Amino acid sequence: MTDRLGEALLELDAITRRLRRECPWDREQDERSIVPHTVEEAYELADAAHSGDDAKLRDELGDVLFQVYFLSLLLEERGEGSLDEVARGVTEKLIRRHPHVFGEEAASMSALPTGARTPDEVRENWDAIKRTESESNQPFGHLPDNLPALLHAAKLQRRAPGRPPPDPYEAVGELLFAAVELAREMEVDPEIALRRRAERFKTEAGGAE
Repeated sequence: MTDRLGEALLELDAITRRLRRECPWDREQDERSIVPHTVEEAYELADAAHSGDDAKLRDELGDVLFQVYFLSLLLEERGEGSLDEVARGVTEKLIRRHPHVFGEEAASMSALPTGARTPDEVRENWDAIKRTESESNQPFGHLPDNLPALLHAAKLQRRAPGRPPPDPYEAVGELLFAAVELAREMEVDPEIALRRRAERFKTEAGGAE
């Protein structure tokens, strides 16, 4: 199994490098031009994960994996990183943020070597450790400006659950905010839920444009 995995990943690495050299489209890409495709592939992966179609999930995972290889290759070309460094970096992060699993190995990396027995405690520890890694001690830390609005709202709610009541002007925003909170509590992706409802509406309306 390990040999087959290694061979498959090395072959993908070789294909990615060849495309970068020989394909006119791939050759002209940089991280700014390629990342919209990365985001699109991530949404297609999310859709596949909710579809119950394992073949589709497998296919979309491959597309996302290629994006990781391609973007890592761009770093390598600039001498600013490599796929090896990307893999080692995320491995260290996972160990550091799971002290309840990795024990002393994680404790040596993190200022908060606490235990966790429930998923909620794991999430709390994850957020607390992440804050120690940030240059800012603000509760919201750094949230990317280009996050989808629903995802952005969900992250704000998780990091700071208490908030003042809205004024009348914010009524619609508060309604959407509450919907995101409900989706989070029910472990439902609000983007996918809304898209499914829209598709059902289209079907019920007879597909009229």
